Amino acid sequence: MNEHVHKVQIYYEDTDLSGVVYHANYLRYFERAREHVIGAERLVKLLEEGVAFVVYKASLTYKEGARLGDIIEVRSTWVRESDYRVVFKQNVWKEGKLLVEGEVQMVTVDPNNKLTPLPHW
Repeated sequence: MNEHVHKVQIYYEDTDLSGVVYHANYLRYFERAREHVIGAERLVKLLEEGVAFVVYKASLTYKEGARLGDIIEVRSTWVRESDYRVVFKQNVWKEGKLLVEGEVQMVTVDPNNKLTPLPHW
């Protein structure tokens, strides 16, 4: 199984009043990491072909929050579950410690929002 590592610097704008990353921001970090896995050029080409990735299901378990100034790693692995769904396991690590566990299930749709087979990459 492939693993992709995407580093993220935590800025003031990422945090809540306590200086800890606001919980929803982890979904943004996961999306950025997936874009690096798939590739921006490939995503643009797919959009031009009328194919778009959408989130079908997301689940996160928070163990400890990242803080202002931290550099975290989003480690992503993925598996094609069917012709229509890919599942990304995305975990956030800091200095060897697991902070957040996540799973994001993606499908692809056509311009009419109809399910379409996943592209091969």
